[in-house]
Amino acid sequence: MKILVLAGDGIGPEVTQQAVHALRSVADLGGHHFEFKEMAIGGVAIKKEGSPLPSSTLEAALDSDAVLLGAVGGNEFNQLPPDRRPEAGLLGLRQALGGFANLRPSFAWPSLSSNSPLKPEVVEGSDILFVRELLGGLYFGEPRQWDRETNSAWNTMRYTRDEVVRVTRIAFELAGKRRKKVTSVDKANVLEVSQLWRATVTEVARDYPDVALDHQYVDACAMHLMNTPRNFDVVVTENLFGDILSDEAAVITGSLGMLPSATIGGAVNLYEPVHGSAPDIAGKGLANPLGAILTAAMLLRHSGGLESDAQAIEASVRQVLEQGYRTADLARSSSPGIQVVTTQEMGKQVNETLNHIIDRGQALHAV
Repeated sequence: MKILVLAGDGIGPEVTQQAVHALRSVADLGGHHFEFKEMAIGGVAIKKEGSPLPSSTLEAALDSDAVLLGAVGGNEFNQLPPDRRPEAGLLGLRQALGGFANLRPSFAWPSLSSNSPLKPEVVEGSDILFVRELLGGLYFGEPRQWDRETNSAWNTMRYTRDEVVRVTRIAFELAGKRRKKVTSVDKANVLEVSQLWRATVTEVARDYPDVALDHQYVDACAMHLMNTPRNFDVVVTENLFGDILSDEAAVITGSLGMLPSATIGGAVNLYEPVHGSAPDIAGKGLANPLGAILTAAMLLRHSGGLESDAQAIEASVRQVLEQGYRTADLARSSSPGIQVVTTQEMGKQVNETLNHIIDRGQALHAV
């Protein structure tokens, strides 16, 4: 695979470096060939080339098999017009790559149960995959305007049947490889757009008779996610609802620093951890690299077809957490055995564990 690495701003370079270390271990020990190329995006690109998304970066992205991104943004760029800020580079990249399905896992790590504000018996065993439609809905619908003269503003929520079909099929395909359940979230009791959404999802579901489907209104889903998160497997929903619900579900894991994401369905898949650039802790060794490392696992799974290697990375993260290693954002417990480590040390522990897991797996396979 040709992998374009866009470390970006703030803590992006720190966490992305650890993700690349994991990918290199997988390549070296698994006999794969990964070609890495690094380019600039966001604030660092503005400083170097005057644009948050230089044409050379975009060309390299479109020529890659996968794009691994760290984070973009920083307070020093807030005075720029919106279309010239670092975030504009990320939005432009997403649009150019064409990914319409954003995958956001939210799962409970037993060793981090005390980090969640929810009771351990509530989150235990939770493993949810949000499939969020990313290119339509309220964020992109036209017309949209803030009329300052009349002190009024409006946005348009709009979807076509084809947009709903394509993201729904991805949700059902993924559910078929998991626990075979899809929950579709809408507001069909109020919104015509949601009525189209529900009718279309129901239609697509007929092609997947082995996958169960249920529908929930978004307000009810928000409550059930906190009361009974184990009841969910794959959740498919539109752009705005997916944005809100997937962030809400982060409390299951207990830290945004643990959450990976992938945007698939376009010309090239884009992978980025959920957390932002966190400029206030950049360069201090405080950032949690596990979200980026788990994002690398998603890259292996969805762009490389390397499921066993993806699982090896996830298992290495689980083992390191069980051994008591924590970055500052995770160090909320005074339990015996907890050891607070830097970004680099956490990455090193994961990589060493990953090497052992892959070596052991190869030895067992040889036998």
